[in-house]
Amino acid sequence: MPDFASLKDKYDSEGMYDKIVDFPSQFEEGWEIGKSADLPDVDPGVIKNIVVCGLGGSAIGGDLVRSYLAYQLGVPMYICRHYKVPEYVNQFSLCIISSYSGNTEETLSAYDDARSRGALIFAITSNGKLREKALADAYKVIEIPPGFPPRAALGYSFVPMLVALARMGFCKGVNSDIKGTIEFMRENVKNFTLDKKDNPAMLAAQKMHNRFPLIYGGHDYIDAVAVRFKGQICENAKQLAFFNFFPEFNHNELVGWGEMEPFKDMLYTVILKDKADHDRVSIRMKIVADIIRGKGVDALEYESSGPNLLARMFSLIQFGDFTSLYLALLNQVDPTPVKVIDYLKNKLSEV
Repeated sequence: MPDFASLKDKYDSEGMYDKIVDFPSQFEEGWEIGKSADLPDVDPGVIKNIVVCGLGGSAIGGDLVRSYLAYQLGVPMYICRHYKVPEYVNQFSLCIISSYSGNTEETLSAYDDARSRGALIFAITSNGKLREKALADAYKVIEIPPGFPPRAALGYSFVPMLVALARMGFCKGVNSDIKGTIEFMRENVKNFTLDKKDNPAMLAAQKMHNRFPLIYGGHDYIDAVAVRFKGQICENAKQLAFFNFFPEFNHNELVGWGEMEPFKDMLYTVILKDKADHDRVSIRMKIVADIIRGKGVDALEYESSGPNLLARMFSLIQFGDFTSLYLALLNQVDPTPVKVIDYLKNKLSEV
């Protein structure tokens, strides 16, 4: 086993490990922010759709809310990662504008588009132009703490949004699930810390090292978790990763596993499982894992745990976040900086 503690001291100069360890406290703080936030007056019966506008770490909170509420919401919920909102957005739309920095150019553009269409809007941000514009336009703003990389502020982008939707009458029972999830995560984190023997995140990181990770999950509730896992590997470990969902993946990408001899040592697969997966999806997962192993590629089947659906989703997120952190250390990179994104933003600002 590599000396991850020494690697952390050498490469984790901005404390990403500590942020991941402390995530349950951030989740709890996000809960308090959501409970006390000043929200717009909304009649849920009038709203025909919910659109969350955001990118990257500011959008994944919306993805997770959509997944968690997949079979609760009575209206469609769409995550808009673009400069424009969908054509159907109008005065019967609730648009949640999420930008951690408040300066994401695509999100600011989508805000202007949603405003021009007369949508009901509120913002989630730490500061920046989004806060200025929303307050100037007399929209409500849920202000969250600054100073984090957006991907490390998931407790602030996810929990207040979920609580706000509950308070506005779009869903029920979230507070008990949030409470149980915080309590669970505080215990579950002990499975992944540096002092834990047989640490599953360390073992997975070693398997992924110098390989392309492929993250697969069920469509019902774990699709957004797979997206998060992939994104964390890319941003923290500076390593390419890919994701897909059951059952759609079985109707196209599975065929791509045909001629694997030249590539089998370059891949590592993680199949994220949950007890609420559709029965037929669970069967598909087992068959596909056997197919992948038959091609000479490792396939880890990792099962969620926890007292409720939300806790189970975040048990997988904790596993993914720690895995990406340990993979960054094996890659001998600092998990926090994302210099290529900063470069892209600077180049865009010149145009």
